[in-house]
Amino acid sequence: MMRHVVSRWRGFLGMETAPLGHAEKLISAAGGFLGIFLVYLASVAMLGPGGAPWIVTSMGSSAVLLFAAPHGPMSQPWALVGGNLVSAVIGVLAAQFVPNPILAAALAVGLAIGAMHYLRCTHPPGGATALAAVVGGPEIHSLGYLFILAPVTLNVAVILAVAIAVNYPFAWRRYPASLLRRPRRAGAAFRHDDIEYALRHLGSYVDVTEKDLMRIYALATRHAQAGGLDPARIRLGHHYSNGQYGERWAIRQIVDESGRGDPERDTVIYKVVSGQGPRTSGRCTRAEFARWAHYEVRRSDRAWRRAGEKPGGIVEERHREP
Repeated sequence: MMRHVVSRWRGFLGMETAPLGHAEKLISAAGGFLGIFLVYLASVAMLGPGGAPWIVTSMGSSAVLLFAAPHGPMSQPWALVGGNLVSAVIGVLAAQFVPNPILAAALAVGLAIGAMHYLRCTHPPGGATALAAVVGGPEIHSLGYLFILAPVTLNVAVILAVAIAVNYPFAWRRYPASLLRRPRRAGAAFRHDDIEYALRHLGSYVDVTEKDLMRIYALATRHAQAGGLDPARIRLGHHYSNGQYGERWAIRQIVDESGRGDPERDTVIYKVVSGQGPRTSGRCTRAEFARWAHYEVRRSDRAWRRAGEKPGGIVEERHREP
């Protein structure tokens, strides 16, 4: 009974339940110490002895993200750099052009949140950076637009460099997350205790709950099982991916077809242009090919992207061509 009550309270309060090793906690703490220590030294070196107070206090929050949750989306370099810099710009503008300090502070934080959302660089400490530009006092206000360069840009550059250097020796927590080696997709389903096992052996803090992970996996599995295209969308000369991972991934191009108006009888001939079975060909019905295909792809900048995706979009490693 008591265990059930405690479990309910832990869930209500959002207390962390995922196991985390002592080594991971110590690395996080040491990284945070080193990051802020070097930010302090850089401020003194660049701005003189009086420059130490110009350390942006939001760097403390950034240090928590970069060293305690290095793989979280809000911890990545673009979030760190973009979030802090755009917030600094907004904060300085609010401080200079809005005479009412209460309104200026509220506008700075609100506009910073909106800008970070639209620029896809949401970084919670950015709100503190914007607020510091408004409520930092006369010394901060006297810096004007220089506040964006020093201390903000200086602080961000130093703590980013420290985060990369501190996390790199540990393969399971290399930063940024793009440096991690992603495991191949497993074919078998897994259960809640498998999630716990993976988190325990991963070692690194993951900024998501176990329930959220299970929900993500269930939705992804449901989407994968419901995959397949409308046969009418299978067209001559176009390329299609099966959406698989690792050695099972493949891209096929339709090179010939025979149309009878019946997807179950129409025949298509395809060739494999990348992935599993390169430079081979085959034939099947249009309906069979549609069940195999997960989405249409197009080649851009030596990489395969989903049709309709912007050229600047993220490309998964398995879709990139040499």
